[in-house]
Amino acid sequence: MSKNRHEKLGLSDEQVLDMYRTMLLARKIDERMWLLNRSGKIPFVISCQGQEAAQVGASYALNLEEDYALPYYRDMGIVLSFGMTPRELMLSAFAKAEDPNSGGRQMPGHFGQKKNRIVTGSSPVTTQVPHAVGIGLAAKMENKNIVSLVTFGEGSSNQGDFHEGANFAGVHKLPVIFMVENNKYAISVPVEKQIACEKVSDRAIGYGMPGETVDGNDPLAVFEAVKKAADRGRNGDGPSLIEAVSYRLTPHSSDDDDRTYREKDEVDEAKKKDSLITFGNYLRETGILTTEREKDLEQELKDIINDATDYAEEAPYASPESLMDFVYEE
Repeated sequence: MSKNRHEKLGLSDEQVLDMYRTMLLARKIDERMWLLNRSGKIPFVISCQGQEAAQVGASYALNLEEDYALPYYRDMGIVLSFGMTPRELMLSAFAKAEDPNSGGRQMPGHFGQKKNRIVTGSSPVTTQVPHAVGIGLAAKMENKNIVSLVTFGEGSSNQGDFHEGANFAGVHKLPVIFMVENNKYAISVPVEKQIACEKVSDRAIGYGMPGETVDGNDPLAVFEAVKKAADRGRNGDGPSLIEAVSYRLTPHSSDDDDRTYREKDEVDEAKKKDSLITFGNYLRETGILTTEREKDLEQELKDIINDATDYAEEAPYASPESLMDFVYEE
């Protein structure tokens, strides 16, 4: 990363430091969740590790007070950027009554929070794509200056929901940003067995929108691409397809053994390009992340995560009487 790239993108030192903080917070919450899972305290983890740069870079290019996010299950960096708190994420992991996503009724990663315009996702992958397009249509009909960002894995780009959503958004020139987080694996299926074209972004031409592939380990590259896409959407020029290429550093989930389908050397090689290392180095080289600041940040995040863990662990589960709430009309 060349020095002071962020300034050319109109980002201040404080803004890029905040981006790094959010990336690091997502990583550390995720690491804590793995420990909790392995010690039998929470049932399931579906990890964001390796994809934080794409998630946070994209979010910070948007209006976090007005735009809509339709995240997929790994998007801890997006929901933190949009205003979900570490406590709320831990309440979800522990499946407690106060969990804002589903009141402890859903697996972790099924994000949804009305006040922060994070639209509820479901278990079948890619179903969030047509919903994002619907929000784009509503924005256009109501003359609202907003965009919707929808994210999904490269495996999801093979689903009918993606095709229908992208086609409709292209035809009607809707303010939707389709962002593929290409982490190279759809569970155990490598990308070369999923798609025949060179890049997922090559598909954009079929829907009448621009497509761009960027380094998903570089939050500034993702920021730049999403900012351009958001400006297009707001100007009435229609949707964009962005492919952010990174790597999934963990198994698919806490129930997966990735040693059965990929080599340890491949994972170790990918870890050298980890965005927390590369972006951290960029901030050190530009003098933004000093040793003292780094120490303070480590302590601050440790305290936040300890608080979130303790709070969620002690919080009550949903009462048995509430089992049928929101299921049947009463």
